[in-house]
Amino acid sequence: MNFSNYIENIIESQEFDSQISEIFSFFKPLQLTKNNFLVEKGKICEYFCFIENGVLQHSIEVSEEERTTYLALKNSCTAALKSYLQKTPSRKSIKALSNCNLQVILVADFKHLLKTNKVFQQFYYTLIEKQIFLIDDYRIDLLTLTPEDRYKKLLLNEPNLLGEVPLRYLASFLGISTRHMSRIRKNIK
Repeated sequence: MNFSNYIENIIESQEFDSQISEIFSFFKPLQLTKNNFLVEKGKICEYFCFIENGVLQHSIEVSEEERTTYLALKNSCTAALKSYLQKTPSRKSIKALSNCNLQVILVADFKHLLKTNKVFQQFYYTLIEKQIFLIDDYRIDLLTLTPEDRYKKLLLNEPNLLGEVPLRYLASFLGISTRHMSRIRKNIK
């Protein structure tokens, strides 16, 4: 799936064809190599991005330990949104877990599209709505599902993740230790 298909799948608009070329004119390709950062904690996030391929890890440090808060996968959009839109230092880092091809947009262009382009407005609204649903589900799952059930749900919803993301990041994302994650994987296989 490319960025055009991604937007087309998210929105339903009669004005799509006339406004989509304007949207694409503001996005630029960016290659991010493995272990490099889209944004580091304490710095301002420069880009909102669509991931053409690769995986980006959102992380924070808790008691000097890295914790994965989100995994942004191929064919999804991501940013440290508060930092990006408000030009404030990011409270998290976003790192490439593999070589990534991204389509990125600067905040001034992003805000211009939000003001002037109905298709982009609809795209952004729908994207944010879907992210809120995901965050809500994730929080509820952390409180109501056992670690084994969270792992099974991940297997069901994101089967490719296991081959793309190192175990320690998956364990952190699921809120369990790497050791416990290894036991769960052994018992479920």
